[in-house]
Amino acid sequence: MSNSMIWTGLFALAVCASSAQAQRGIEAPASRDTIPTFKIDLGGAGEGGLAGACDQQISAHTDADFSGGSFVLQAGFAEQEMAAASYVLPEDVWPIRIDLFEVIVGTQGATTTTTTEWSVTFYEGTPESGIPVFQFSSDGELLPHIVLPPGTSLINVQLLVDPSDPKQIFLQNDGSSTFSVAFRIDKHNSQTQNPCLISPPTCCNAFPTTDTGGLDMPSENWLFAVDCGIFGCAAGWTRFSQLPSICRPSGDWVMRASWTPTNCSDQLGSCCLSDGTCANNTLQSDCESIGGTFGGGGTVCDGGTCDPDDGDVPCCFETTGGCIELSLDNCLAAGGLPGEPGVTCDQQICFPSGAVCLPDGSCLDGLTPEDAASLDGVFLGDGTACVDVFCPQPVGSCCFATGFCLELTENECVEVGAEWGGIGSDCDDLDGNGNADACETVLPPGDLNGDGAINGTDLALLLSVWGTSDPVADIDGNGTVGGSDLTIILSGWTG
Repeated sequence: MSNSMIWTGLFALAVCASSAQAQRGIEAPASRDTIPTFKIDLGGAGEGGLAGACDQQISAHTDADFSGGSFVLQAGFAEQEMAAASYVLPEDVWPIRIDLFEVIVGTQGATTTTTTEWSVTFYEGTPESGIPVFQFSSDGELLPHIVLPPGTSLINVQLLVDPSDPKQIFLQNDGSSTFSVAFRIDKHNSQTQNPCLISPPTCCNAFPTTDTGGLDMPSENWLFAVDCGIFGCAAGWTRFSQLPSICRPSGDWVMRASWTPTNCSDQLGSCCLSDGTCANNTLQSDCESIGGTFGGGGTVCDGGTCDPDDGDVPCCFETTGGCIELSLDNCLAAGGLPGEPGVTCDQQICFPSGAVCLPDGSCLDGLTPEDAASLDGVFLGDGTACVDVFCPQPVGSCCFATGFCLELTENECVEVGAEWGGIGSDCDDLDGNGNADACETVLPPGDLNGDGAINGTDLALLLSVWGTSDPVADIDGNGTVGGSDLTIILSGWTG
């Protein structure tokens, strides 16, 4: 597969004039024998080994070498767009702990130092339908921006969590056995114009990369595109497999995630002893054999002590919204809602509430995941608000005056002066006559000449074939043009 796309002639002019969504096809090659790493600690400072007996795993779709080689910059990537990958894991490894996320970002022939503001979001499920549970954004201080020198540069941005830090990224199985990670450019160094007209110039901006080995996992690579209207690529989340070729990158995103399963037969973690002391790096079996309470795989002691009466689950109470840590039995006996073992109340969201996207494209605030499920909606995460999120708008048939049909949103259809068929309608041609069924005019019974009125002309046509099996005048379909057909014309008479 080609590492760059060459735009020529009138085709290029038409594409560039219509939308920068088509600019998604702008690919710029970049190579470096050695790629430096840019390590960003998401969980706090300090050294520490992996606190768990489970083996660390790596999920990636790319075959690229993260230490050096050839890559393809996706040079049409605009501010607020996101690159994401989804990974399906075995059911018996959940929940998992995220240890490291890596993504290659680069420039080609930049004439100035570039500073790129970014965000990374972790999802339980796919980015389109899953729940965003953790998000980190650069602020130039605790989480630095990506800064690259002039010229052609590549850098391996590594977001890691210190395993000795009490705050860890744990992801649960949402039923799909899938987790996803998305990288967003919040602000380019210099996005000079509307990206729907002119893509961010390569002279002054950095971009995420895809590999040069071809697109191996089109259904697991995602693009969140800005909305450039009816002539752009689909706005919002779209799998590479669903993108038209003009918008689809030529390779897999160069990103990967390292994670550790917490569901091992015998794990290392914290052990709360009967005297109130706490021991780290203790096997679950050893902890339980001495009467201790195991805190969960990968957990660490908080200050070296613990309350022997406390258990290993957060216990939420609906009447107050509060949370205390109890044993599972005590939590249930007290009428609480227990959380996952190994999670503290600081990490537990007891009663999540946030924005929900509905099938009609509208958004409701202050709903729970259960509310979302009952409405066939998508819960966007605790604390989210409709004013801050984008809900994909439903599409339907859009019939132009020429009879041409496109599947567009209602606003897009109104914008071009066409007639929208409603949510769920489509441009299928089931009768095979070359026209979309939704755009075919349905004439009222009795309008034999198709002029939109039922009058003397139609009556004359009926009488001229009286007693025959003429298919047009046989309105009731009984095989003979007769009195029942005359009754239909007279009952619908418009004059």
